[in-house]
Amino acid sequence: MSGVTTAVVALKTITLALGGVITYFAYNAYRQTDARPIGALALGFGFVTLGALLAGLANQAYGIEGDLVVLIESSLTVVGFGIIVYSLYADW
Repeated sequence: MSGVTTAVVALKTITLALGGVITYFAYNAYRQTDARPIGALALGFGFVTLGALLAGLANQAYGIEGDLVVLIESSLTVVGFGIIVYSLYADW
């Protein structure tokens, strides 16, 4: 494994850990308050985190390279950020 690959794996691992923690706390806040915007916020962060997870799996476990991995991650990031924006600005 090259130095760049090691760095990417380490950064993806940190991204997954931090994204998981954020999603967990947002979901717990939703369960305690039953506020739909907070539930949507948790869902949005979940999609962003899922994008990082699936891109890492596609690359490391299945050997998928380059453009497809970026497409997977970028697509789920866009969906997640869209949900987050909606949760912050929608009139509930």
